Amino acid sequence: MITVFVLLGLLAQATPPSTDIFLAPVRIDRGQLVVGTPVNVTNRPGYDNQPSFTPDSRALLFTSVRADAQADIYRYELQNKSVSRVTTTPESEYSATVFGDGSRFSVIRVEADSTQRLWSFRLDGTDPRLVFAGFKPVGYHAWVDSTTVAMFLLGRPNALVLADTRGGPPDTLARDVGRSLLPLPKGDGFSFLQHAKDSSWILTAVDVRGSGRERRTMTMPLVRMPPGADYITWVAPAVAICGSGSKLFIWRGSDKSAQWTELADLTKAGLTHISRLALSPDHRWLAIVAEPEARVHGIPDARPFIMHAMRALTPLKCLSTIHVCQKMPRGLPRPGLHYAPVRPRHDFRSGNEDDFQRYPARYQTGVVRR
Repeated sequence: MITVFVLLGLLAQATPPSTDIFLAPVRIDRGQLVVGTPVNVTNRPGYDNQPSFTPDSRALLFTSVRADAQADIYRYELQNKSVSRVTTTPESEYSATVFGDGSRFSVIRVEADSTQRLWSFRLDGTDPRLVFAGFKPVGYHAWVDSTTVAMFLLGRPNALVLADTRGGPPDTLARDVGRSLLPLPKGDGFSFLQHAKDSSWILTAVDVRGSGRERRTMTMPLVRMPPGADYITWVAPAVAICGSGSKLFIWRGSDKSAQWTELADLTKAGLTHISRLALSPDHRWLAIVAEPEARVHGIPDARPFIMHAMRALTPLKCLSTIHVCQKMPRGLPRPGLHYAPVRPRHDFRSGNEDDFQRYPARYQTGVVRR
Protein backbone atom coordinates (compact mmCIF):
# COMPACT_ATOMS: atom_id res chain seq x y z
CA MET A 1 0.00 0.00 0.00
CA ILE A 2 1.26 3.44 -0.85
CA THR A 3 0.39 6.20 1.60
CA VAL A 4 1.15 9.87 1.18
CA PHE A 5 2.49 11.41 4.38
CA VAL A 6 3.50 14.79 5.68
CA LEU A 7 5.60 15.52 8.78
CA LEU A 8 5.75 19.07 10.05
CA GLY A 9 8.73 19.72 12.29
CA LEU A 10 7.23 22.68 14.13
CA LEU A 11 3.47 22.72 13.71
CA ALA A 12 1.06 20.09 14.97
CA GLN A 13 -1.71 21.33 12.71
CA ALA A 14 -0.97 23.58 9.76
CA THR A 15 -1.31 24.65 6.23
CA PRO A 16 1.81 26.53 5.00
CA PRO A 17 3.67 28.77 7.50
CA SER A 18 1.64 31.52 9.08
CA THR A 19 2.70 34.53 7.03
CA ASP A 20 1.00 37.92 6.99
CA ILE A 21 1.09 40.92 4.69
CA PHE A 22 2.12 44.26 6.16
CA LEU A 23 1.73 47.68 4.56
CA ALA A 24 4.28 50.40 5.29
CA PRO A 25 4.10 53.99 4.02
CA VAL A 26 7.16 55.11 2.07
CA ARG A 27 8.37 58.61 1.19
CA ILE A 28 11.44 60.44 -0.04
CA ASP A 29 13.15 62.68 2.50
CA ARG A 30 16.17 64.70 1.35
CA GLY A 31 16.77 62.29 -1.46
CA GLN A 32 16.59 59.21 0.79
CA LEU A 33 13.86 56.57 0.87
CA VAL A 34 12.14 56.35 4.25
CA VAL A 35 9.99 53.39 5.31
CA GLY A 36 7.30 54.10 7.90
CA THR A 37 5.78 51.80 10.51
CA PRO A 38 4.28 48.67 8.91
CA VAL A 39 0.70 47.65 9.71
CA ASN A 40 -0.52 44.06 9.54
CA VAL A 41 -3.42 44.12 7.05
CA THR A 42 -4.20 40.38 7.05
CA ASN A 43 -3.48 39.64 10.72
CA ARG A 44 -4.76 36.10 11.11
CA PRO A 45 -3.27 32.65 11.58
CA GLY A 46 -2.72 31.04 8.20
CA TYR A 47 -1.06 31.71 4.89
CA ASP A 48 -1.38 35.19 3.34
CA ASN A 49 1.31 35.84 0.75
CA GLN A 50 2.26 36.91 -2.79
CA PRO A 51 0.99 40.52 -2.72
CA SER A 52 0.62 42.46 -5.96
CA PHE A 53 -0.77 45.97 -6.34
CA THR A 54 -3.37 46.92 -8.91
CA PRO A 55 -2.15 49.50 -11.47
CA ASP A 56 -4.12 52.31 -9.75
CA SER A 57 -2.46 51.53 -6.36
CA ARG A 58 -5.89 51.35 -4.72
CA ALA A 59 -5.90 47.62 -3.98
CA LEU A 60 -3.71 44.66 -3.28
CA LEU A 61 -4.26 41.17 -4.70
CA PHE A 62 -2.84 38.30 -2.67
CA THR A 63 -2.97 34.54 -2.16
CA SER A 64 -4.71 33.26 0.96
CA VAL A 65 -5.26 29.75 2.34
CA ARG A 66 -8.15 29.74 4.78
CA ALA A 67 -10.36 27.29 6.70
CA ASP A 68 -11.18 25.28 3.59
CA ALA A 69 -7.44 24.68 2.96
CA GLN A 70 -7.97 26.15 -0.51
CA ALA A 71 -5.55 28.67 -2.06
CA ASP A 72 -7.56 31.47 -3.63
CA ILE A 73 -7.00 35.08 -4.62
CA TYR A 74 -8.24 37.83 -2.29
CA ARG A 75 -8.35 41.62 -2.64
CA TYR A 76 -7.48 44.23 0.01
CA GLU A 77 -8.81 47.76 -0.54
CA LEU A 78 -6.41 50.36 0.83
CA GLN A 79 -9.00 53.10 1.31
CA ASN A 80 -11.58 51.24 3.40
CA LYS A 81 -9.28 48.41 4.57
CA SER A 82 -11.72 45.72 3.45
CA VAL A 83 -10.85 42.21 2.26
CA SER A 84 -12.90 40.33 -0.32
CA ARG A 85 -12.52 36.95 -1.98
CA VAL A 86 -11.90 37.15 -5.73
CA THR A 87 -11.64 33.49 -6.83
CA THR A 88 -13.68 30.60 -5.46
CA THR A 89 -12.66 27.54 -7.45
CA PRO A 90 -11.97 23.82 -6.92
CA GLU A 91 -8.41 24.54 -8.09
CA SER A 92 -5.73 26.58 -6.30
CA GLU A 93 -4.57 29.95 -7.59
CA TYR A 94 -1.30 31.70 -6.78
CA SER A 95 0.70 34.79 -7.78
CA ALA A 96 -2.06 37.11 -9.02
CA THR A 97 -0.71 39.80 -11.36
CA VAL A 98 -2.73 42.41 -13.25
CA PHE A 99 -1.49 42.66 -16.84
CA GLY A 100 -2.27 44.05 -20.30
CA ASP A 101 -4.91 46.78 -20.30
CA GLY A 102 -5.66 46.18 -16.61
CA SER A 103 -8.93 44.30 -17.14
CA ARG A 104 -7.52 40.87 -16.24
CA PHE A 105 -5.04 39.28 -13.86
CA SER A 106 -2.92 36.19 -14.37
CA VAL A 107 -2.31 33.39 -11.87
CA ILE A 108 -0.45 30.14 -11.54
CA ARG A 109 -3.27 27.61 -11.30
CA VAL A 110 -2.83 24.16 -9.77
CA GLU A 111 -5.33 22.10 -11.73
CA ALA A 112 -7.23 18.99 -10.62
CA ASP A 113 -4.44 16.68 -11.81
CA SER A 114 -1.79 18.90 -10.11
CA THR A 115 -0.69 20.43 -13.41
CA GLN A 116 0.57 24.01 -12.88
CA ARG A 117 -0.12 26.36 -15.78
CA LEU A 118 -0.59 30.06 -16.40
CA TRP A 119 -4.24 31.20 -16.43
CA SER A 120 -6.02 34.55 -16.40
CA PHE A 121 -9.26 35.91 -14.90
CA ARG A 122 -11.27 39.08 -15.11
CA LEU A 123 -10.71 41.38 -12.15
CA ASP A 124 -13.91 40.08 -10.54
CA GLY A 125 -12.57 36.50 -10.60
CA THR A 126 -14.74 35.27 -13.49
CA ASP A 127 -13.97 34.03 -17.01
CA PRO A 128 -10.92 31.79 -16.39
CA ARG A 129 -8.78 31.35 -19.51
CA LEU A 130 -5.68 29.27 -20.12
CA VAL A 131 -2.83 31.50 -21.30
CA PHE A 132 -0.37 28.83 -22.44
CA ALA A 133 -1.44 25.21 -22.89
CA GLY A 134 2.01 23.79 -23.53
CA PHE A 135 4.10 25.36 -20.76
CA LYS A 136 4.03 23.34 -17.53
CA PRO A 137 4.69 23.11 -14.68
CA VAL A 138 4.88 26.86 -14.18
CA GLY A 139 6.04 28.04 -10.76
CA TYR A 140 6.30 31.84 -11.14
CA HIS A 141 5.88 34.47 -13.84
CA ALA A 142 6.31 38.14 -14.72
CA TRP A 143 4.86 40.16 -17.59
CA VAL A 144 7.46 42.06 -19.64
CA ASP A 145 4.76 43.75 -21.70
CA SER A 146 1.13 43.03 -22.61
CA THR A 147 2.01 39.86 -24.56
CA THR A 148 5.49 38.79 -23.41
CA VAL A 149 5.88 36.83 -20.19
CA ALA A 150 8.85 35.35 -18.35
CA MET A 151 8.12 32.03 -16.63
CA PHE A 152 9.91 29.88 -14.06
CA LEU A 153 9.37 26.29 -15.24
CA LEU A 154 9.90 23.56 -12.66
CA GLY A 155 12.49 20.93 -13.38
CA ARG A 156 15.89 19.63 -12.38
CA PRO A 157 17.22 22.22 -12.81
CA ASN A 158 14.38 24.69 -13.31
CA ALA A 159 14.31 26.87 -16.41
CA LEU A 160 13.66 30.54 -17.16
CA VAL A 161 11.58 30.76 -20.34
CA LEU A 162 10.43 33.83 -22.27
CA ALA A 163 7.28 33.40 -24.40
CA ASP A 164 4.73 35.46 -26.35
CA THR A 165 0.98 34.93 -26.13
CA ARG A 166 0.72 35.67 -29.87
CA GLY A 167 2.86 32.66 -30.69
CA GLY A 168 6.39 32.16 -31.90
CA PRO A 169 9.24 30.09 -30.46
CA PRO A 170 10.01 30.50 -26.74
CA ASP A 171 13.49 31.37 -25.50
CA THR A 172 15.14 29.50 -22.63
CA LEU A 173 17.35 32.16 -21.06
CA ALA A 174 18.77 30.48 -17.96
CA ARG A 175 18.54 27.52 -15.62
CA ASP A 176 18.75 27.09 -11.85
CA VAL A 177 17.11 30.44 -11.16
CA GLY A 178 15.28 31.89 -8.16
CA ARG A 179 11.63 32.70 -7.60
CA SER A 180 11.78 36.50 -7.81
CA LEU A 181 10.69 37.53 -11.31
CA LEU A 182 9.83 41.20 -11.87
CA PRO A 183 9.49 43.59 -14.82
CA LEU A 184 12.11 46.33 -14.88
CA PRO A 185 10.90 49.78 -13.74
CA LYS A 186 10.90 51.37 -17.19
CA GLY A 187 9.89 48.27 -19.13
CA ASP A 188 11.94 46.66 -21.89
CA GLY A 189 12.92 43.75 -19.69
CA PHE A 190 12.74 41.94 -16.37
CA SER A 191 14.92 40.74 -13.51
CA PHE A 192 15.53 37.37 -11.90
CA LEU A 193 17.88 35.75 -9.39
CA GLN A 194 20.60 33.46 -10.76
CA HIS A 195 21.98 30.73 -8.53
CA ALA A 196 25.78 31.04 -8.29
CA LYS A 197 28.29 28.23 -7.79
CA ASP A 198 28.89 29.35 -4.19
CA SER A 199 25.11 28.94 -3.50
CA SER A 200 24.52 32.69 -3.35
CA TRP A 201 22.02 34.51 -5.56
CA ILE A 202 22.89 37.12 -8.17
CA LEU A 203 20.34 39.79 -9.06
CA THR A 204 20.29 39.73 -12.85
CA ALA A 205 18.56 41.95 -15.41
CA VAL A 206 17.40 40.90 -18.87
CA ASP A 207 17.01 43.55 -21.57
CA VAL A 208 14.28 42.49 -24.04
CA ARG A 209 13.95 44.12 -27.45
CA GLY A 210 11.57 43.19 -30.26
CA SER A 211 9.11 40.30 -30.37
CA GLY A 212 8.62 36.90 -31.99
CA ARG A 213 11.51 35.79 -34.18
CA GLU A 214 12.91 39.32 -34.02
CA ARG A 215 13.17 39.29 -30.24
CA ARG A 216 16.64 39.88 -28.81
CA THR A 217 17.71 39.58 -25.17
CA MET A 218 20.79 40.59 -23.21
CA THR A 219 21.49 39.30 -19.69
CA MET A 220 23.34 41.53 -17.20
CA PRO A 221 24.42 40.40 -13.69
CA LEU A 222 23.95 43.30 -11.27
CA VAL A 223 24.76 42.47 -7.65
CA ARG A 224 25.02 39.56 -5.21
CA MET A 225 22.04 39.27 -2.85
CA PRO A 226 22.43 39.53 0.95
CA PRO A 227 22.33 36.19 2.81
CA GLY A 228 18.75 35.03 3.35
CA ALA A 229 17.23 37.40 0.77
CA ASP A 230 15.16 35.65 -1.91
CA TYR A 231 13.03 38.48 -3.33
CA ILE A 232 13.39 42.09 -4.45
CA THR A 233 11.15 44.93 -5.53
CA TRP A 234 12.23 47.75 -7.84
CA VAL A 235 12.00 51.36 -6.68
CA ALA A 236 13.55 52.96 -9.77
CA PRO A 237 16.06 51.95 -12.45
CA ALA A 238 19.12 50.54 -10.62
CA VAL A 239 17.42 50.97 -7.22
CA ALA A 240 16.00 47.88 -5.50
CA ILE A 241 14.84 46.75 -2.04
CA CYS A 242 15.11 43.28 -0.49
CA GLY A 243 14.46 41.81 2.95
CA SER A 244 16.19 39.32 5.21
CA GLY A 245 15.28 38.42 8.77
CA SER A 246 13.72 41.56 10.24
CA LYS A 247 15.59 44.05 8.06
CA LEU A 248 15.13 45.75 4.72
CA PHE A 249 18.10 46.53 2.49
CA ILE A 250 18.49 48.87 -0.47
CA TRP A 251 20.78 48.69 -3.50
CA ARG A 252 21.67 51.74 -5.53
CA GLY A 253 23.57 50.79 -8.63
CA SER A 254 24.84 54.35 -9.04
CA ASP A 255 26.63 54.35 -5.66
CA LYS A 256 30.39 53.90 -5.68
CA SER A 257 30.23 50.71 -3.64
CA ALA A 258 27.08 49.51 -5.43
CA GLN A 259 26.36 47.13 -2.55
CA TRP A 260 23.33 46.50 -0.37
CA THR A 261 22.99 48.78 2.66
CA GLU A 262 20.49 48.65 5.52
CA LEU A 263 17.30 50.60 4.84
CA ALA A 264 15.14 49.77 7.87
CA ASP A 265 15.18 47.50 10.90
CA LEU A 266 11.64 46.27 11.57
CA THR A 267 12.45 44.20 14.65
CA LYS A 268 10.50 46.55 16.95
CA ALA A 269 7.51 46.25 14.62
CA GLY A 270 7.53 42.49 15.23
CA LEU A 271 8.38 41.35 11.68
CA THR A 272 10.51 38.22 11.19
CA HIS A 273 11.47 36.11 8.17
CA ILE A 274 10.75 38.91 5.70
CA SER A 275 10.34 37.48 2.21
CA ARG A 276 8.25 38.99 -0.60
CA LEU A 277 8.01 42.73 -1.21
CA ALA A 278 5.85 44.82 -3.54
CA LEU A 279 5.94 48.57 -4.11
CA SER A 280 2.74 50.33 -5.18
CA PRO A 281 2.89 52.00 -8.61
CA ASP A 282 2.41 55.42 -6.99
CA HIS A 283 5.43 54.70 -4.72
CA ARG A 284 3.45 55.43 -1.56
CA TRP A 285 3.15 51.93 -0.08
CA LEU A 286 5.43 48.95 0.45
CA ALA A 287 3.82 45.54 0.95
CA ILE A 288 5.94 43.23 3.09
CA VAL A 289 5.39 39.51 3.62
CA ALA A 290 6.67 38.38 7.01
CA GLU A 291 5.97 36.15 9.97
CA PRO A 292 4.78 38.08 13.03
CA GLU A 293 7.20 37.64 15.91
CA ALA A 294 4.50 36.80 18.47
CA ARG A 295 3.14 34.03 16.28
CA VAL A 296 6.59 32.56 15.60
CA HIS A 297 7.44 32.36 19.29
CA GLY A 298 3.94 31.10 20.12
CA ILE A 299 4.24 27.87 18.10
CA PRO A 300 3.53 24.83 20.31
CA ASP A 301 6.23 22.23 20.82
CA ALA A 302 5.57 19.46 18.30
CA ARG A 303 8.33 17.13 19.46
CA PRO A 304 6.08 14.79 21.51
CA PHE A 305 3.84 14.38 18.48
CA ILE A 306 6.82 13.62 16.25
CA MET A 307 8.30 11.09 18.66
CA HIS A 308 4.94 9.31 18.95
CA ALA A 309 4.77 9.10 15.17
CA MET A 310 8.33 7.84 14.79
CA ARG A 311 7.80 5.00 17.29
CA ALA A 312 4.89 3.73 15.23
CA LEU A 313 6.88 3.47 12.00
CA THR A 314 7.76 0.33 10.11
CA PRO A 315 10.68 0.23 7.61
CA LEU A 316 10.06 2.70 4.83
CA LYS A 317 11.08 3.12 1.25
CA CYS A 318 10.82 6.66 -0.07
CA LEU A 319 10.04 6.89 -3.75
CA SER A 320 11.35 9.55 -6.10
CA THR A 321 7.95 11.20 -6.61
CA ILE A 322 7.34 13.97 -4.10
CA HIS A 323 3.88 15.19 -3.18
CA VAL A 324 3.11 18.13 -0.93
CA CYS A 325 -0.06 17.89 1.15
CA GLN A 326 -1.41 21.17 2.47
CA LYS A 327 -3.48 19.98 5.39
CA MET A 328 -2.37 18.16 8.54
CA PRO A 329 -4.69 15.53 10.05
CA ARG A 330 -6.04 16.36 13.44
CA GLY A 331 -4.73 14.52 16.46
CA LEU A 332 -2.34 11.58 16.47
CA PRO A 333 -1.68 9.22 13.56
CA ARG A 334 -4.74 7.27 12.57
CA PRO A 335 -5.23 4.06 10.59
CA GLY A 336 -4.20 4.34 6.97
CA LEU A 337 -2.00 7.42 7.48
CA HIS A 338 1.62 7.03 8.53
CA TYR A 339 4.28 9.60 9.29
CA ALA A 340 8.03 9.45 8.94
CA PRO A 341 10.95 11.83 8.86
CA VAL A 342 12.76 12.09 5.56
CA ARG A 343 15.78 14.16 4.60
CA PRO A 344 15.04 17.83 3.97
CA ARG A 345 14.52 18.58 0.29
CA HIS A 346 15.18 21.89 -1.43
CA ASP A 347 13.54 20.91 -4.71
CA PHE A 348 9.91 20.33 -3.85
CA ARG A 349 7.92 19.58 -6.97
CA SER A 350 5.05 21.82 -5.81
CA GLY A 351 7.20 24.69 -6.94
CA ASN A 352 4.78 27.57 -6.52
CA GLU A 353 4.50 27.12 -2.80
CA ASP A 354 7.61 29.06 -1.95
CA ASP A 355 7.50 28.42 1.77
CA PHE A 356 8.10 24.72 1.25
CA GLN A 357 11.36 25.76 -0.38
CA ARG A 358 12.16 28.54 2.06
CA TYR A 359 11.74 26.34 5.15
CA PRO A 360 12.53 22.79 3.96
CA ALA A 361 13.24 21.56 7.48
CA ARG A 362 9.64 22.28 8.51
CA TYR A 363 8.05 20.39 5.65
CA GLN A 364 9.30 16.86 5.13
CA THR A 365 7.41 15.09 2.39
CA GLY A 366 7.52 11.76 0.69
CA VAL A 367 5.70 8.59 -0.25
CA VAL A 368 5.70 5.60 2.06
CA ARG A 369 5.49 2.05 0.76
CA ARG A 370 4.24 -0.53 3.25
